[in-house]
Amino acid sequence: MLLAVDIGNTNITIGLFKKDKLEATWRIATGVHRMPDEYAVILLNLLRNHGLDASDVTKGAVSCVVPPLVTTFNELFENYFNIKPLIISPGIKTGIRIRYDNPRELGGDRISNAAGALSLYKPPIIVVVMGTATAFDTISKEGDYLGGAVAPGLTISAEALYTRTAALPRVELVPPRRAVGSNTVAAMQSGIIYGYAGLIEGIVTRIQEELGEKAIVVATGGYADIIAGETKVIDEVNPDLTLLGIKVIHNLNRE
Repeated sequence: MLLAVDIGNTNITIGLFKKDKLEATWRIATGVHRMPDEYAVILLNLLRNHGLDASDVTKGAVSCVVPPLVTTFNELFENYFNIKPLIISPGIKTGIRIRYDNPRELGGDRISNAAGALSLYKPPIIVVVMGTATAFDTISKEGDYLGGAVAPGLTISAEALYTRTAALPRVELVPPRRAVGSNTVAAMQSGIIYGYAGLIEGIVTRIQEELGEKAIVVATGGYADIIAGETKVIDEVNPDLTLLGIKVIHNLNRE
C-alpha cells in the first residue's frame, strides 16, 4: 500500500492507497518542531484504527512546502516503515511540461495538483487551492503547466482582522445569511466569505480570458466546499486532488 503525505503550512493530509483506490484519508496539524518519533506515533495509531500496521505500508511519497519536515518524514519512513519515500521535488518525473520561468520555484503541492487534475479532467484546467494560501494553477489544453496566481488564504485574512484591529473578534468561517451584515460577526463573515468568492471569480475570469477558451475549474483544499457554494465559476470540488497527484507522480517514478 502507498502512503501519500501532503505537508502544508497548517495541515498535513495523509492518504492510504491500495493500488488505485484511496482507502483512507487523515488530516493532522503541521508541527515543524515535532520529531520523527512523534509523527510516527500518530501515523501508526491512525493505521491501527484502520486495522493496519506498519508492515502494510510498502511505498511512500511526500509533497512538502515546509522544508525542515522533509528530513523528518524521510527519517520516519526509513525508521518505521523501512522504505525510502519519493520526495516530490525538482528533477523527478511528473509527466507535465512545466512552463514556469524557474521550475525549481514550484512547490510539490502545486505540481501534484496539476498531475491529479490531468489524471481526471480534460485540459485546459484551472485548479483553485483553498488552504493557508489561495493558489490558482493553470494547465493549457496541451497539458502544460503555465503558472497561476497566489493570494492570502481565508484563515490568514480572518486572523489579520482579529490581530491587527482593536475591536474585531475572531469569527467562524461560514457563509452569512446575506451580504449586508446587521452585526459585526455577520459583517466580517460577509466580507471574508463573499470577498473570497469575488476574488476567485475575478482571477478565474482573467485566466479564462488569457487562455482564450473555457477551462474546467476544480477546487480543492480545506475551504473549497464553503467557497464553491458561493460562486458559479467552480465546476468541481475534489478534496483528494493533491493526494491523487502524489500517487500519479509516485507511479511515474517507481514503475
